[in-house]
Amino acid sequence: MENQKVNGIRVCIDRGGTFTDAVGFVPDSSEPSGFRHIVLKVLSVDPAYPDAPREAIRKILSIATGTTIPRSQPIPSNLLRSVRMGTTVATNALLERRGEPSALIITKGFKDLLRIGNQARPAIFDLEVRVPEVLYDEVIEVDERVTLVGYTCSPLGAKVEAAARDSQPTDTSLRSGITGELVRVMKVPDLVALRTDLQRVREKGIKSVAVALMHSYTFPDHEKIVGETCKELGFENVTLSSAVMPMIKIVPRSTSATVDSYLTPPIRRYITSFSSGFDRDVAASSGAASGSDSAGPRVEFMQSDGGLAPVRQFGGLRAILSGPAGGVVGYAMTSYDESEGSPVIGFDMGGTSTDVSRYAGRYEHVFETTTAGVTIQAPQLDINTVAAGGGSRLFFRNGLFVVGPESASAHPGPACYRKGGPLAITDANLVLGRLLPEFFPRIFGPTEDQPLDSLASAKLFKELTTTVNALQKLNGLREMSVDEVAYGFVQVANEAMSRPIRALTQAKGYDTSAHVLACFGGAGAQHACAIAKSLGIKRILIHKYASILSAYGLSLADVVHELQEPAQITLDADTLPQIKERASLLSDKCVAKLAEEGFKADVVETQVYLNLRYEGTDTALMILKPKNDWGFEDAFVTQYRTEFGFVLNRPVVVDDIRVRGIGHSPFTRPESVHKTLAQLKLREVSNPTTVTSAYWEHVGRIQTPVFELSKLQSGDVVQGPSIVVEPNSVIVIEGGCRAIVTPDTVVIEVGEQKRKGLDTTLDPIQLSIFSHRFMSIAEQMGHTLQRTSVSTNIKERLDFSCALFGGDGGLVSNAPHIPVHLGSMQEAVKFQLNYWGDRLKEGDVLVSNHPMAGGSHLPDITVITPVFNDGKIVFFTASRGHHADIGGLQPGSLPPFSKELFQEGAAILSFKLVENGQFQEEGIVKLLSEEPAKYPDCSGTRILPDNLSDLRAQVAANQRGINLVKALIAEYGLEVVQSYMKYIRENAELAVRDLLMEMYEKHGSQGVLEAEDFMDDGSPIKLAIRIDPKTRSAVFDFSGTGPEVYGNTNAPRAITYSATIYCLRSLVAKDIPLNQGCLAPIRFVIPENSILDPGESAAVVGGNVLTSQRLVDVILKAFRACAASQGCMNNLTFGSQEEIVGKGNTFSYYETIAGGAGAGPTWNGRSGVHTHMTNTRITDPEILERRYPVVLHEFGLRPNSGGHGTYRGGDGCIRELEFVEPVQVSILSERRVVPPYGMAGGHDGDRGRNILIRKRDDGTERYVNLSGKNTISVNNGDRFRIETPGGGGESNHIPVFSATN
Repeated sequence: MENQKVNGIRVCIDRGGTFTDAVGFVPDSSEPSGFRHIVLKVLSVDPAYPDAPREAIRKILSIATGTTIPRSQPIPSNLLRSVRMGTTVATNALLERRGEPSALIITKGFKDLLRIGNQARPAIFDLEVRVPEVLYDEVIEVDERVTLVGYTCSPLGAKVEAAARDSQPTDTSLRSGITGELVRVMKVPDLVALRTDLQRVREKGIKSVAVALMHSYTFPDHEKIVGETCKELGFENVTLSSAVMPMIKIVPRSTSATVDSYLTPPIRRYITSFSSGFDRDVAASSGAASGSDSAGPRVEFMQSDGGLAPVRQFGGLRAILSGPAGGVVGYAMTSYDESEGSPVIGFDMGGTSTDVSRYAGRYEHVFETTTAGVTIQAPQLDINTVAAGGGSRLFFRNGLFVVGPESASAHPGPACYRKGGPLAITDANLVLGRLLPEFFPRIFGPTEDQPLDSLASAKLFKELTTTVNALQKLNGLREMSVDEVAYGFVQVANEAMSRPIRALTQAKGYDTSAHVLACFGGAGAQHACAIAKSLGIKRILIHKYASILSAYGLSLADVVHELQEPAQITLDADTLPQIKERASLLSDKCVAKLAEEGFKADVVETQVYLNLRYEGTDTALMILKPKNDWGFEDAFVTQYRTEFGFVLNRPVVVDDIRVRGIGHSPFTRPESVHKTLAQLKLREVSNPTTVTSAYWEHVGRIQTPVFELSKLQSGDVVQGPSIVVEPNSVIVIEGGCRAIVTPDTVVIEVGEQKRKGLDTTLDPIQLSIFSHRFMSIAEQMGHTLQRTSVSTNIKERLDFSCALFGGDGGLVSNAPHIPVHLGSMQEAVKFQLNYWGDRLKEGDVLVSNHPMAGGSHLPDITVITPVFNDGKIVFFTASRGHHADIGGLQPGSLPPFSKELFQEGAAILSFKLVENGQFQEEGIVKLLSEEPAKYPDCSGTRILPDNLSDLRAQVAANQRGINLVKALIAEYGLEVVQSYMKYIRENAELAVRDLLMEMYEKHGSQGVLEAEDFMDDGSPIKLAIRIDPKTRSAVFDFSGTGPEVYGNTNAPRAITYSATIYCLRSLVAKDIPLNQGCLAPIRFVIPENSILDPGESAAVVGGNVLTSQRLVDVILKAFRACAASQGCMNNLTFGSQEEIVGKGNTFSYYETIAGGAGAGPTWNGRSGVHTHMTNTRITDPEILERRYPVVLHEFGLRPNSGGHGTYRGGDGCIRELEFVEPVQVSILSERRVVPPYGMAGGHDGDRGRNILIRKRDDGTERYVNLSGKNTISVNNGDRFRIETPGGGGESNHIPVFSATN
């Protein structure tokens, strides 16, 4: 090529894990766009060059100028106008834990807060609890404290705040926060002690710190003081949580600060390294400020929110989705047409995972997300990821086709990569003839110059097919071909990838089929047609740069500067002027910042958002200001109704004011593909480049035309089945679909899904697909319940479960919510089925919570809805949620000293909550309010509005399940759906029978597996397990268990079923469906009138939350699985009594507190985590203090409370609250007398303690042990300290199973 004098070149780069994609835009007046495009890919890691993005720039400039720029020479920056980059540097550092050594500085009493987090465990059936470790190396506690004045749970809280404001002029401890809330400074930072601690940390070589203090979102003064002290002592990177994300909730805000301090230094080092390869420091001399070429190219990085940031402002917290964000911008700008109106689903299928997102005219952001196990607060594009990609590994397990989540990764990669890798989805597509090695880059093998290896894939698939057919033969079923097995895995992968798309659309109230599917990424176009058919989508768009869309999207992105302030303001006509003023100030700051970056006013736009929620609820929606007015409330109500299906008659509260300043991209947005398509003259083509043998559903293997995209012209139409290839991707066009070529996009019009006529014969592929579909129903019910509920217990603590049941009442699928609900809900459904018989009609919904009707304890209310088909009940949907109060002796309905069931609140055996489609409010109000109040010293529910709202939410969740079940029946037919329900139960049953035989072989010579443990009152729980090897079944015999107690630790029979199904599922070392089949091989012997089968009037509130945990300990002890975990849920309730505070002023609060997990044969127990039968979250400390009259002084780990051994038990927690108003407090706990046992010589864990701390008149303190169960009235200044049990230790144990699924 001749030397060409060019400059003003713009380069956009996406640095991925395997490849780095780049697009160069070279000025060229002969091109319609004014630019010639240079597109290329380079390996992200290659010993031939030090930096992939720099290598891409070098190659682009060499091609553009016709002069090779040697790698040994600096890159001439004068040729460049701009460089835009998306990078996985931050993501990879987070995933691989390769960030900067750092320290966390946090308020005294909270040094372990981020280790505990929300106290939930990620995988409820893994006995070895694995939680990602914190990012910091050291932690420093600052002796400082502020708290809020007043509280929101009762009108009395506003009176407390008003009284304090009157004294503010004379009380120097009172300050006004940014939100307008009144703050009390309890203690200013002790800087002398802080300097000593900082010096110690600095001497260890730590140069980066994160500062996160309580309530700094509204009162950042203390953080600023601490931050300045850190800088004075030489810390190079200081991150303040109040600066990176000033939103309430100290746990995610603190984690966000630690992420920033962990990732920003390596990002800065990378930027420095990147700049070092140019003839000037392009990071320091970036032309952003002046906009002139002489100042150097403008260098910008993509942020997680889809906006670009100048290189100097690019930091760790907002870099995590830097790579995927470019792809979202790319499809949004090339696929969406406002006048056409169809919302777009982005489908980005890569090697290890698939990302899905949605665009309907504006970017959808989320503000609290979890990445690599780390929960952060920051605006990020709402991208949902599923572990299914081209490199996802394929397994045949327990009769099921399983895809992922394990990945072959880039090295060794799938089998066809010639590096000895395992079977993966890429291999399946290769075997099916959908990938053609001759059209694929020759980059494989040890020398990276070989084609894909079809023979390696075929060999492994033949071996796997032999394994599949062995089981088929055993079951008397027909054998399958290699093609059928390979296509089966593709079908299962497609279903797995469809689930997050349904969650992104259907679960938010959108019609999936009304969307367009925009497909990009290396592998997505191979699966797009099948997924679109499955979801009812009619049009697919594949841009010509689909394989590098994340890079191309950078050219269309805008530079963004965001500012956000917290608020706590009721939205109404009186407050709107104040809101406008604050938004205007933020807008002015954004415009000024963008002006500094060279953006003139005519290309700058500001968008005002308010983060709104209904008063008394937790679900906030970020609402964009309507175009022509400030009608935020109407916009909020509309969006709320769309997402949740209802609205509330409550005031709307502003949580945050956010302004997004946008400096618009200089690139022209591409013309709408929809408009282009409408103007095209279409012509069908039939001259393929070649033909290949490929396998297709319904057709089998046929000769299939293959077209090269580069040889097709605009207007060409390619009918399916066919394959279109281009250098970096393959487009699979299925039968019934047709592809239309436009100048920039391949448009696929999707025909109707033609289902193969399934019969009722077992098909392992369909078994796997139905397993996904049944579980998806339960999951979407859960999403609906969480979104539509109003109570803290359900919406925030996630104390609920949703499930699908057969027409016989047996469990079909249960989303992994709360383990104690697992087996007991099916007993509730079966009871109602027997109780009502044929008297149920369509439009009826039942409600129950009675222990004799399959209930666990009274606060757990179950709502059950029959699913009718042709007048017959064919399924049931059910949801169980913990209601914070249902009456009884005390607020919270968890009285520690209840002796009779009526003392625990409303007991409902059965009631039609909805009859003939009408919500029976009068009847349920009577049951919740009037009936409990008839008993001595008892009250009706204290939170009736919340009860009614949550019951309606449960009805809505059930209806969501019904709609999905009916859609499944319409798709496959009732007989097929019910047959696969039966097969999935049998699949779970088989897995449990295999487990029983495994245990028999380990312990069979001992005849019976026995265990015994004791409740704190001395009641024994005794178990003998007898395994019959002939029938592969077992008897769980609880004979010898203690009698019903005159207390509340009695557990209904359903609790024993729940504990057993949980233990069996945890012991099965593979992922199996959770359903009725798990209990099919088990026969129970439970003595009548025992603590595990009490009488009808027995109190049971402690049985659900305490005895259930002891049951698990006993069952796991019998199997010798692991040491005991804390064996308790540490149930704390407090609230006010109506006779003291007056009608309308009452409130109730409930929480369960984490402890130590038991050690196992190969693992240490986790500290500060919920174990076994619960997995509820705990309220964030700042939310707790905003809502309730308490100050949380300490929430941390209890050192050395875990049992010693070769493997240590996890430590329990310490939680200390001070009450600032008189309330009634109750504690319901266990393991205060009998410690959690150690296993195989390991030591017991420490017992728990409950201590009341009262100040005497002389200022001294009085410590009172309240024992395990107690109720007490506390006064202003009293403190309650809960020390939860540790887990048992383990020594010299020979493993008998794998504890991690």
